[in-house]
Amino acid sequence: MEQLLPAATRRPLTCVLVDDEHLALDVLAEYCAQVPFLELKGRFHDALAAVAFLQDHPVDVVFLDIHMPRLTGLQLAQLLPAPGPRIIFTTAHANYAVQSYELPALDYLLKPISFERFVQAAHRARAALGQPAAAATATATATPPETAPEGADEALFVRHDNRLRRVPVADILYVEGQKEYLMLYTANGKILTLQSFRRLEELLPPGRFARIHRSYLISLRHLEYVERGRVQVQGTMLPIGETYREPFLELLRYHGRL
Repeated sequence: MEQLLPAATRRPLTCVLVDDEHLALDVLAEYCAQVPFLELKGRFHDALAAVAFLQDHPVDVVFLDIHMPRLTGLQLAQLLPAPGPRIIFTTAHANYAVQSYELPALDYLLKPISFERFVQAAHRARAALGQPAAAATATATATPPETAPEGADEALFVRHDNRLRRVPVADILYVEGQKEYLMLYTANGKILTLQSFRRLEELLPPGRFARIHRSYLISLRHLEYVERGRVQVQGTMLPIGETYREPFLELLRYHGRL
């Protein structure tokens, strides 16, 4: 559980926006203004100007467009000093996703970017950087980021009952598809949301969840055992679909669970 720290130890995440489209910059800047823990330090439509700024003004996060003239976002990311800021790529071209994840990118946002998806990425950055407290000023009673349980502060924001509801990633046991809806089974109950599996998988941390059936996605953290054509998650038996069997078993082998 996140521990509350004195207000003096809290600080915002500093960020910059880089996009050659002025309208895209305006939208992201407006989003930043609505997220209390983000502090916008600059916005650039020229990638080279952004590189020059970042060399002298370190920030926590860069929202970086991929497809830009002269210098692409992928090339810019490789020019940043180390240790550099966390990168959140933004693009209208879905085919860049694989290339972007070859770099140490924190997230990948496909345009047009919804505010809900932007908030999700911002919270992922906050968790990755050990927020809400800065590591250097955290009190002795706070859990240091490097020793915190995996995913302890990560959360999704899903639409439920006409509002956004925060769902800690670590609490998600499994997800069941129900036509155009998803039912999230969590440690604190069930949540029905209008969402697709594809969109949910984009939001979840890679490597911690697995699709085992056209109707089911499970948390590997809460997986109890696998037998023949089914798994058990927190006492619930779920089927493994034939087309998902080999990719699922390969994922378990990759993570040393088999």
